Amino acid sequence: MQTYRGHLFHVTGSPRVSDARAHLISEVDGALVVDDEGVIAYSGSFTGLPEQWSTVPVVDHRPGFLLPGFVDAHIHFPQTFAVNAYGGGQLLEWLEHCVFPSESMLDEPGFARKVAKAFCRKRISVGTTSAMVFGSAFPHAQDALFEETKRVGLRMVSGRGIQTIGPPSASALITSEKDALDLTAAEIDKWHAADTGDDATALLHVAVVPRFSLSVTRETLGALGELYEDVRNRGVYFHSHLNENNRPATGEVAAVRDSYEVDSYLDTYDGKFLAGSKTGGKSMLGRRSILAHAVHCQDSELARMAETGTSIAHCPTSQLFLGSGTMPWLRTVDAGVNIAMGSDVGAGDEWMISRVLNDTFKVHISETGDSGTALDPATLLFTGTLAGARALDIESRTGNLDAGKEADFLVVEPALQPSLENLMTRAVRADNTDMATDQVLFALIMAMREEAIAKVFVKGRELHA
Repeated sequence: MQTYRGHLFHVTGSPRVSDARAHLISEVDGALVVDDEGVIAYSGSFTGLPEQWSTVPVVDHRPGFLLPGFVDAHIHFPQTFAVNAYGGGQLLEWLEHCVFPSESMLDEPGFARKVAKAFCRKRISVGTTSAMVFGSAFPHAQDALFEETKRVGLRMVSGRGIQTIGPPSASALITSEKDALDLTAAEIDKWHAADTGDDATALLHVAVVPRFSLSVTRETLGALGELYEDVRNRGVYFHSHLNENNRPATGEVAAVRDSYEVDSYLDTYDGKFLAGSKTGGKSMLGRRSILAHAVHCQDSELARMAETGTSIAHCPTSQLFLGSGTMPWLRTVDAGVNIAMGSDVGAGDEWMISRVLNDTFKVHISETGDSGTALDPATLLFTGTLAGARALDIESRTGNLDAGKEADFLVVEPALQPSLENLMTRAVRADNTDMATDQVLFALIMAMREEAIAKVFVKGRELHA
């Protein structure tokens, strides 16, 4: 057992995003007691440490901070080396000119292993303890990813990227419908809960992951719906993209609706992919379904996601990079959909979730008219931690620093980043205690860089790349 001492910041309990501020915990002299099973036995003030834990060895990180591990609800493994790729256009052009050729390089097994190692090493360095990872089309690359993730001890949900149609630049990534189903089923059998054999305790999970509706046919969607219906009870996930880019006439949203002749993009994942949004198969929405972006949703789509428990992976950094627009924060929150944060590497060029939260604050305070809102720091912390755990359906296990949760946490030491240390020690703070707390947390989230993360733990185990 071990006691970690430092300034605790987390959002306790299981609140909605609108209640995050009321659930913010700030213990300036806090303590986490982690037992030998990697579970938090105590979380609170150091002076209030119960007698039963008084003899547990203490690691003192003061004046550093103890934060929950970040959760990235949408990141692309095969785009690890495709960050800041210039394709001369928005989403569809960028995919054709940059991403499809980059992802095709993982066809070479040795290169795929190098990417897997770099991907996991970067995740540790930026404090991303849990992630929904959009995978490679190549089974050997996915094997390398799962093997390396297991070796270093990170949490991950991933699935091979499924494409059965596409442009010539994606030819290496495209399979037949039969192969798409066979390879996906094989990955589920091989890797879902492979580390423990039990979905409830595993760090490794598998998702069914069509790239997006334009990368498959109605037949493929129908077959994937049948497959997903068969594996839902094993805890398998579903993941894809939704309503990302709506450029007039040539954007992704218009292309999907025109191609499928449906009322909404979401219908294609909801089993209603026949012309006129008639039902053609099984829905893939649900509490283990995460859809990335959701920038240009209709009210009916938001309502349906809320109804089914489907989460959104909000990716503002990526949306800025591709000129995709801004997910309307207030309208989406009011609809009752869970919003988690996604880096969307490689369209997103920030790996660190706190850097994505930095962009989140900026884009939503800049929304026009009454839509603009200044997100408070507790809301930002919530969306980068507990909301992500909720999206991955592991909120009962992780996402905050409550006693009884598995100990996924970060040690942040401002002294390792002089600019951050100056903000922590020299910036003006309000006389009001609550405002001063908000100011410290806000500065921490907005200014923290990779070098400030001193240690990363998953289930109480310190991770090393």
